Amino acid sequence: MDLFSHIALGFSVAVSPINLLFVTIGVVAGTIIGALPGVGPVAGIVMLLPLVYGMDPTTAMIMMAGIYYGAMYGGTITSVLVGVPGEASNIPTCIDGYAMAKQGRAGPALTISAIGSFVAGTFSVIVLMIAAPPLARVALKFGPPEYFALMLLGLSCVAGLVGDAKLKGYAMALLGLTISLVGYDMITGFPRFTFGVLELADGIKFLSIAVGMFGLGEVIATVSRTETRKVIRTTLREMVISKQELKESAPAIGRGTIIGFVCGLLPGAGGAVSALLSYAVEKKLTKHPERFGKGAIEAVAGPGSADNASTGGHMIPMLTLGIPGSSTTAVMMGALALFNIQPGPFLFSQNPKFVWGLIASMYIGNVMLLVLNILFVPLFVSVLRIPFSFLGPLIMIFCVVGVYSVTSSMLDLWMLLFFGLFGYCSGKFGYPAAPLILAVVLGDGLESSLRQSLMMSQGDLSIFITRPISGTLMAILALVVLFPLVSWLLRRSKSRQASQPVAHGDARPKASV
Repeated sequence: MDLFSHIALGFSVAVSPINLLFVTIGVVAGTIIGALPGVGPVAGIVMLLPLVYGMDPTTAMIMMAGIYYGAMYGGTITSVLVGVPGEASNIPTCIDGYAMAKQGRAGPALTISAIGSFVAGTFSVIVLMIAAPPLARVALKFGPPEYFALMLLGLSCVAGLVGDAKLKGYAMALLGLTISLVGYDMITGFPRFTFGVLELADGIKFLSIAVGMFGLGEVIATVSRTETRKVIRTTLREMVISKQELKESAPAIGRGTIIGFVCGLLPGAGGAVSALLSYAVEKKLTKHPERFGKGAIEAVAGPGSADNASTGGHMIPMLTLGIPGSSTTAVMMGALALFNIQPGPFLFSQNPKFVWGLIASMYIGNVMLLVLNILFVPLFVSVLRIPFSFLGPLIMIFCVVGVYSVTSSMLDLWMLLFFGLFGYCSGKFGYPAAPLILAVVLGDGLESSLRQSLMMSQGDLSIFITRPISGTLMAILALVVLFPLVSWLLRRSKSRQASQPVAHGDARPKASV
């Protein structure tokens, strides 16, 4: 089948009544979830994981994808009207968006964000349709050494790009890999790290880990924050933007779309990195940098577009290579495991209805998102006035009931509680959750690829550097890991040299002539 036949197949799946219903549910739920500060797409998808268990896999993933890109825009509502970013990727939008809202321009800020999100989402879906099949064919040439190098590179990128404390990211990734070892050995069949507990023989459930760290953990973290701000109201009439504002924003939307999509292709460099990079680029290119931070509309349009474009970029490595590019796609990969679907190059040939239906639904969802977030913003704003004292307990009950309804295990509830407290404490001390979740998802694949590679080479580790593709990936991995270390050593050396006292020689006064 050619590309157009695949696209037609995808839309025939996506426009079925049940899938249209669930893409609508996903987009609306995602917008509401994104509008709640501190929740975000990861927590939203995690909380709904128990509900999708038993659903048709295509319908379930269509709804999750809708939540994903719906939440990316939903965070803009909170950033503009409340001045509190829904998550890290909304920080640049919050700076100038909230400034515009205080000037009475909240409507144009939200409208240009919706337009930018639609343009960026449409672009990313089109490129996903064109680029994914060839990339999947290239990935068919991968063997165990190549997959091991690729997964290790993806994990290292996510662990190294989570912030300034890179060692903490690598520590969480190592902990995640350790957790993935619990259970039966995939080759020998012997139990590992079960400590005599029979229920641990199948490993620690991904559902308990994800819902605990991103569900319970986020609720506890949100309750501990006491900051409150007034919600700025807006009406449908105020959503209209002028031609001049659209003209100023169009180049920023184009640049932000490209930046976001490219960043989305790189594991770890997702919405937050792309939004901050887009903001920096717009401030560098503008003729009036003094307006930034005071309500520049292009400073809202660019980062908002970059944030949404990164979602399509993240889907490419997940669908074609089986490598999640962000914590959200890692959770989505965990959901695929519940349906016994293995993402990767064979997905396009073995399950075309699933993959092309999902891709087509992303375009339909972006159209819905544009309409909903221009016509129904006042309705979404009303959600922001619901006190968290009501929402928090509701989310916690939802998490507990959801996990127990899937596993029917008290041990999983204890694990849920443990990882909820652990997620809160680790976040409090600056340890990111994304590397741990990604490591848990990739752990089994990493181990099986490593052991298969060593069996192929009879224990010779040089197999990872002598094969062209794996050798190239390992070289990139070395650069990713060693470059920050070398930079740190150079900065430390320079600071030591600057702090050393300068020798002045003989300080005795010269005799006057």
